[in-house]
Amino acid sequence: MSDNGRIRAALPEELKPESGDWAFVDLGFSSNSKSCGLLLGDRPATSLKFSELAAILCEEVRKYGPTLYLVLEAPLSVAFNKDGNPTGRSVEKRGSQHRYWYVGLGCSVLVAATYLLRSLVEAEPRRDVRLVEGLVSFKQKGQASNHEEDVEALKRVIWEPESEAGAIVPPDGLRQHPSHTLGSAFKVAGMDLGTPPVINCH
Repeated sequence: MSDNGRIRAALPEELKPESGDWAFVDLGFSSNSKSCGLLLGDRPATSLKFSELAAILCEEVRKYGPTLYLVLEAPLSVAFNKDGNPTGRSVEKRGSQHRYWYVGLGCSVLVAATYLLRSLVEAEPRRDVRLVEGLVSFKQKGQASNHEEDVEALKRVIWEPESEAGAIVPPDGLRQHPSHTLGSAFKVAGMDLGTPPVINCH
């Protein structure tokens, strides 16, 4: 649980449009550029700087209202092998490609997510927030990242469950091996928010 008990991992069965309000975030961590994408409810997707995104989401969690389902395109859980060393999760490998949470860009967005979630905890939410991890990492070679398209892709998986846009991976499907331990990426920062399901875009 978070410090105030309002922020926790969503359950797979909760991932329906009618469950509450929704915010889809493609998270970045840049000092100057608009490295984040945000799709809030039915509003158009937009690109923002990290500080702008944090301010908007802090305002959203302070509102009284239905549960806010917050989808972050960032590692929200981590895995370790039986020896206590970091290891990949099932969703982080596709064919010969991998996007492990503990190397490269995975580390960067995990740090961004830690700062964002700390700001949300300190905002003292007035409504419940349910966390969902998004993954839109595996793109065709040479395909540029587009923050607005990425958040729209995440929303499509929830709004069009019968399509082939992606799949929802439950927490118990994230271990690559039964001996691996899995937990909140933020427990080390004093925020044990649980292990969310993952929206894995195809």
